[in-house]
Amino acid sequence: MTTQASNLETEQFPPPGAPQGDVTKVAGQSPTKLAIGRFRKDRLSMISFTVVAIYLLIGIAAPFLVKFGVLDPTAFYQNLLDPNTGSLPKGPLGGISGSHWLGVEPGSGRDVLSRVLLGTTYSLAIALSATIIAIAMGTVLGIISGFSGGWVDATVGRAVDLTLSFPQTLMLLALSSMGVALVAKWVPGNESSDLPNGLYEILVLGLFGWPGIARIIRGQVLSIREREFVDAAVLIGAPRSRIYFKEILPNLWAPLLVTFTLTMPLYISAEAALSYLGVGIHPPTPTLGNVLRSSINYSQADFLFFFAPAFLIMIIVVSFNLLGDGIRDALDPKTAQ
Repeated sequence: MTTQASNLETEQFPPPGAPQGDVTKVAGQSPTKLAIGRFRKDRLSMISFTVVAIYLLIGIAAPFLVKFGVLDPTAFYQNLLDPNTGSLPKGPLGGISGSHWLGVEPGSGRDVLSRVLLGTTYSLAIALSATIIAIAMGTVLGIISGFSGGWVDATVGRAVDLTLSFPQTLMLLALSSMGVALVAKWVPGNESSDLPNGLYEILVLGLFGWPGIARIIRGQVLSIREREFVDAAVLIGAPRSRIYFKEILPNLWAPLLVTFTLTMPLYISAEAALSYLGVGIHPPTPTLGNVLRSSINYSQADFLFFFAPAFLIMIIVVSFNLLGDGIRDALDPKTAQ
């Protein structure tokens, strides 16, 4: 009886309905695959992902379209303007036609679609560069602060408080002339102020954007540093740099991914706000911010010219935020409950 019971315990039975003689294998899924599966089931997140992907493709493709002559954001079509109405576009809806799908700019006659699409590239470059700087600084300082503790943690914490206490917008406006001139000294051979202005905007956004990210990363590191693999690395005498970037950093990709998708729209809207205040890249080089600023004076006379960049900024910001929420819920299903 004992031998028969032992044989029954070790014998593998196929599940009901499976062909006799087949061995059923249960394939496990990694946490990444489970997160991707949850993300793909969320229709709103997939729509947001599609919109963001289209935005990125437009930003990458627009300079090439300008180079090959498909888009022409600097050409003036004065013949499409009516001098009797204060140089407003001829025809309805801002002069929309088969050649100008969003019409032309009042006063200059430049193609609105070309300027909006190329402006997407510059806005993306500014927001992406500033986001990378902010996340890099916040991640490094957050890891050092959370792992080291003691006076190092206190010093980084006071630096965070000090940075957040500055009136960023007022300082940016007050120091813009000096800052752009200082950046221009480090940019050899520039013939216009576009590059120094853009670099100044990137540096200001990035250098003032790291404190919140550092606090998030520090909170994550406080729990990660208690894990067994970190203790093992400390016991074998691994250098701090290896512990920071080989042991701790790979376990922070999920919060960093969510932080990235939430920081990008913040800087896209910040670029528009700074352009409205006269800081950043100036026309004729287009960005979404300065195109929107130019359209404000015509918000009633030519509503489409005002609506196009404003609507695009709104769609981009909302899509990035929804994408970040979707990624966060997919990585941590408990947050969606």
